[in-house]
Amino acid sequence: MRLIAAMSGGVDSAVAAARAVEAGHDVIGVHLALSSNPQKYRSGARGCCTVEDSHDARRAADLIGIPFYIWDMAKEFHEDVVENFIAEYAAGRTPNPCLRCNEKIKFAAVLDRARAMGFDGVVTGHYAITKQGPLGKTLHRGVDISKDQSYVLSVLTVEQIAGAIFPLGDTSKVDIRKEAAARGLSVANKPDSHDICFIPSGDSAGWLRERLGSEVGPILDQSGNQIGEHRGAYTYTIGQRKGLGLSIPTPDGSPRFVLKIEPTTNTVVVGSREELAVTTMYGENPVWCGLAVTEMDQRGFVQIRAHGAALPCTYRFENNQLIAQLDEPLLGLATGQAMAIYDGDRVVGSATICETKA
Repeated sequence: MRLIAAMSGGVDSAVAAARAVEAGHDVIGVHLALSSNPQKYRSGARGCCTVEDSHDARRAADLIGIPFYIWDMAKEFHEDVVENFIAEYAAGRTPNPCLRCNEKIKFAAVLDRARAMGFDGVVTGHYAITKQGPLGKTLHRGVDISKDQSYVLSVLTVEQIAGAIFPLGDTSKVDIRKEAAARGLSVANKPDSHDICFIPSGDSAGWLRERLGSEVGPILDQSGNQIGEHRGAYTYTIGQRKGLGLSIPTPDGSPRFVLKIEPTTNTVVVGSREELAVTTMYGENPVWCGLAVTEMDQRGFVQIRAHGAALPCTYRFENNQLIAQLDEPLLGLATGQAMAIYDGDRVVGSATICETKA
């Protein structure tokens, strides 16, 4: 097959490209320039948007022996990922920009462009597995559960999964680093990326204040009494305990947690830990990674964080929403997060959480 290897400049994408070449594919390496001014997003080798990263990707491509190009995706990244991130927080939700990047950039814009150029698919260094079976090509967890990235890939459609190649899914991260060193790749010991790549300082709250302002508003208890002030409701997230700066403590000294964010009134509501309990979640804009979910109740697992536990649940699709009912209550679930449904290790699909109930 003719494949494009998305090379971030990290160890995973470099080994993925090398494995694709060894498998006999015709491969070219592509680095995605996500900002016209990379230092605006991140300096140092912690993200995937830096000048250093593009140099590392080029060196890896040269060593592997494949052509290398840089694609300018700055406009698409800013519109589809950065602006979405700002809008979601302004609306009182907690988004996951890595999911949006996979959905809109790596497996929409890139795959569409690759196919238009006559390529068969895109190779990435994600830790996930695809399998061919009665349901077609399906998405599954990687064998290294500590690095499994199927959750952030749960936004992929059937058509996108058909064009996705994940050569690392059957290997642990430790062994990938050993393989990179054996291949002579200079990125063998390069640190993994962390934090949000387009926030240079890692201070999400400060970054949001610069763009949305820092209008002071009240922090209320469940009875409507003001017990503190904040500098921007959007800088808080459901379940947050630290950094509330409350002026009136609880009678018994127990901590308070953020229960609700109301952007229209610039209000944050706090309460006890028990009041965070959620048993049912509703997701909008569902994406199916295989057969669509029906109105019939089905058993499976739901995951709401990239490296969180998969929780037993009953799920169904009803009134254009993906609904998951948990076997046990979950604390600190925020709207805007993604809920990914699993049937064993197979990804069924995902949706953006728009409502929760106790």
